[in-house]
Amino acid sequence: MRTPAQITVDRVLLLYVLQLAEPYGQLSDVKLQQLCFLCELQTFAKGLKAFHFEFFRFAYGAFSKDLDNDLTSLRRKGRIENFTVSDQVKEEAIPLLLDAVEGLEDNEKVKDIVDAVVAAYGPQDSSAITHSVESVQLSTPQDPEFKIPIRDIVFHTTLLVPHRIEVQAEFTLPPAVATKLNAAMGYDSRPVIDAQSW
Repeated sequence: MRTPAQITVDRVLLLYVLQLAEPYGQLSDVKLQQLCFLCELQTFAKGLKAFHFEFFRFAYGAFSKDLDNDLTSLRRKGRIENFTVSDQVKEEAIPLLLDAVEGLEDNEKVKDIVDAVVAAYGPQDSSAITHSVESVQLSTPQDPEFKIPIRDIVFHTTLLVPHRIEVQAEFTLPPAVATKLNAAMGYDSRPVIDAQSW
């Protein structure tokens, strides 16, 4: 289960991926899921953590319900239309994110990895990026030497559980920046009050 701080990181990095992918043409749910999965794999390979999305094997590569829920939530907040980030995101959230990256080595490394993954795979269409993901070989903690390509893994098998992966460092946001980012993304930091009368 993701913490509120992790959800904020996931949502703002998701918006960043969407903005980076925009110049490469039409995006789809499948392509976005694969891009984020590849970003997550690459950051873990470098001993870092960015996203906190759990992924399982799906008909078109990897799929995360948390990512799908965050995308839907950001659409409801008016921060994304289809797969295009709003002007408010471009003017408020992305600059706040980039400020949070600057001067923090671990955040800069994560940003560089995300930039590289989107630059490498963003130009691919959905079928090409799905093929790339399905070619990725994974191993289990029980037998790290045995690797199996994702295309040979049974559907609905869990592929990636971030909270079980040990890393040296993680993308973090100072609390004050996280509060500003949540506001820019349309999320109020006040606790939800149940207004239902009894």
